[in-house]
Amino acid sequence: MKERPILFSGAMVRAILDGRKTQTRRIVKLQPELRDGDDCVVQYGGRSLSGPRDYLIGEILPRFGCPYGQPGDRLWVRETWAQPAALDPGPTVYLADYPACVPAGFENIPPAKAITWKSSIHMPRALCRLMLEITGVRVERLNDCSEADAVAEGLHILPASGRYVVNPGEQYFGAADHDPRVVYADLWDRINGAGAWEANPWVWVVEFRRVQCVS
Repeated sequence: MKERPILFSGAMVRAILDGRKTQTRRIVKLQPELRDGDDCVVQYGGRSLSGPRDYLIGEILPRFGCPYGQPGDRLWVRETWAQPAALDPGPTVYLADYPACVPAGFENIPPAKAITWKSSIHMPRALCRLMLEITGVRVERLNDCSEADAVAEGLHILPASGRYVVNPGEQYFGAADHDPRVVYADLWDRINGAGAWEANPWVWVVEFRRVQCVS
């Protein structure tokens, strides 16, 4: 079993904490090259392989080329964090669910805007609170994401209307839809830039479950 770090935004950390997010999609760095017929070219480990598309993309890339690991490996989540001096003796707190994450017994809790937050990229492994075990890895085109998979990316469902949103309250700004794929496409464009969903790249689909984090 191997451990690797992975970055998540505050909204996605909250989704993991709530148990709503069990998948993540990340762009394949070297995109498979489709040729005429069933032929395809993929690259991994500095090597270029050509052959049947279903075999290379469906078998070779997921088994040997995934930079996030294989089923059974673990991902430790890097997120925005701080150790505010106002909270003596200075526990680690996390922006995604601050101040709910402050341990019991602390007083004079400062507002979030008064804290100097540290970037997720600088979080050391020892301060990680979320550990994910990979349960599945595959490669697919982004637009092949199903409705169920879009929901598993961490969306909220609004009980009153049955529509989906990324964050509660966004329905008041026109960012809700009965089709979760529409909402996830909007989220993808927010993260990767306008037109990123329409570009329809090949992506890693990493499925996971939350497990106990041991320092």
